[in-house]
Amino acid sequence: MKKLLVYIKPYWKLAILGPFAMFVEVACDLMQPNLMSQIVDEGIKTGNLDFVIKTGLHMVLIAIIGIAGGIGCSFFAGIVSQSFGADLREDLYRRVENFSFKNIDEFTTGSLITRLTNDVVQLQTAVLVMMRMMVRTPLLLVGSFIMAVRINARLALILIVCLPILLILGYLLIKKAMPFFTKVQQALDKVNTILQENLAGIRVVKAFVRGEYEKQKFNKANDNLTRLNIMASRMVGLTMPLMFLVMNMCIAAALWFGGMNVNIGTMQTGEVIAFINYLTQILFSLLRVGFMLIFFSRAKVSADRVIEILSTTPEIVSGSCDSPVEKGKVEFKDVYFSYSEKQEPVLKDINFTALPGQTIAIIGTTGSGKTTLVNLIPRFYDVTSGSVLVDDIDVRERNLKVLRSAIGIVPQNPLLFSGTIIENIKWGKEDATEEEVIAAAKAAQAHDFIMSFPENYNTVLGQRGVNLSGGQKQRLTIARALLRKPAILILDDSTSAVDVTTETRIQKALKEWMKDKTCFIITSRISSAISADDILVMEEGQIIGRGTHSELIESCAIYQEIYHSQMDKLIEGTAEGAI
Repeated sequence: MKKLLVYIKPYWKLAILGPFAMFVEVACDLMQPNLMSQIVDEGIKTGNLDFVIKTGLHMVLIAIIGIAGGIGCSFFAGIVSQSFGADLREDLYRRVENFSFKNIDEFTTGSLITRLTNDVVQLQTAVLVMMRMMVRTPLLLVGSFIMAVRINARLALILIVCLPILLILGYLLIKKAMPFFTKVQQALDKVNTILQENLAGIRVVKAFVRGEYEKQKFNKANDNLTRLNIMASRMVGLTMPLMFLVMNMCIAAALWFGGMNVNIGTMQTGEVIAFINYLTQILFSLLRVGFMLIFFSRAKVSADRVIEILSTTPEIVSGSCDSPVEKGKVEFKDVYFSYSEKQEPVLKDINFTALPGQTIAIIGTTGSGKTTLVNLIPRFYDVTSGSVLVDDIDVRERNLKVLRSAIGIVPQNPLLFSGTIIENIKWGKEDATEEEVIAAAKAAQAHDFIMSFPENYNTVLGQRGVNLSGGQKQRLTIARALLRKPAILILDDSTSAVDVTTETRIQKALKEWMKDKTCFIITSRISSAISADDILVMEEGQIIGRGTHSELIESCAIYQEIYHSQMDKLIEGTAEGAI
């Protein structure tokens, strides 16, 4: 928790004013029982009505001052806690945004969502409680104890018996409850992960009629979360009655011995009433301490989870070279890469050079390492050994923003955001003119279908572009990448949902658009690779063939196999259509 106190520092003035206002409220609360004692002993007992009224008015005035102090503390504590939560959440989001793909792989999406929402709320509430209860409770506890001793020191010895019992119960409660709170947050991670996966893949779930299976899977995780919450609540539920029992026994003892002192004349009735009030405040303060310990135990679990994100060092650190990428030359030198130290390399001995103006097609079977290879160019991952150079400078030395701004990427799974079509295309270049957007859309063969919509480029897209076909989404993401006019363009199987005729038009437009620039096409379709200047054939993380289509069809067995399997199917399909 100490590591997170830095987020309170900008609001230190309010953080001081809050406890000060609470001090005023506590001081007023401590004065009330003493005034009540005076009303009983000096007013009611003697029949002095003027004294009763005068002291009663004092009590009302002090109560108003106390209320003002309480409201002030709540106001200041609210501002500090909400600001603390907002700043912490913002820092966590920035840290996650700076994570490399490897860092993100270490956390599930559901876990990150829980940490940025539920865990931050737990800590935000902890700050609120800290500024209110952690100030009020100790002050009221100490103040009430002093006032109780001042009334009758011998009667205050009752607390010597009660306090150790309450402290032991509180300690046992924390010790037993802490593991449950850790498990509760982990179970909440699981629920959020399943929920996120199901909402993202709801179409697949429905298409495969797996609704019941997914419901059972969610119910299992949800029931586990419920069970853990009940177990944690049961632990609190079993302990609290015992604490109340001890408190009530203390109050009963105080009444018994206080009454005896009144009978023998060593105490007055008003003093007994005041003592009981102070004793009640002490005992309830101890009870609040128990609740706070429970709450802060849960907050500590959340703090540890949040600090885990803040303490995670991004694997990818930006280099210092601000030299712009102008040509787009890409060179791989003796590159090996593995996702972790324990795994075998998924890329082995990769060596090739892509020159400006060239289109490089990378073809191979699923899992051969095609996407992994191009992910090293924008430094989504860093090489395990060897080097990747862009314009003869190692990408690890380049400023990340400069490097990635020069690269246009169309991912394997096209991702669109909620908003209009033009807003999605402008992701490639925020300050692009309408003419530039239209030009990029035409090159991506997206302009015609965009104009078929009633709102044209202002058509609002649903979440992930749900109201578009797969091919339309791919063409929009291509337009988004082209709008950037990148020095390096990476198309990762980005025309798989597009018909061959449209694909041919896109390739023709790319030749003009990417003239003097470098283009990588990752594909499993021969038709996408056949016109490339250079084709890399990959198998099990290695380049096993390189050359033009005509060269590979003569020299590379794997390429021949891919070519004939696809061409034979195409010929068969054409023949069947003719029949």
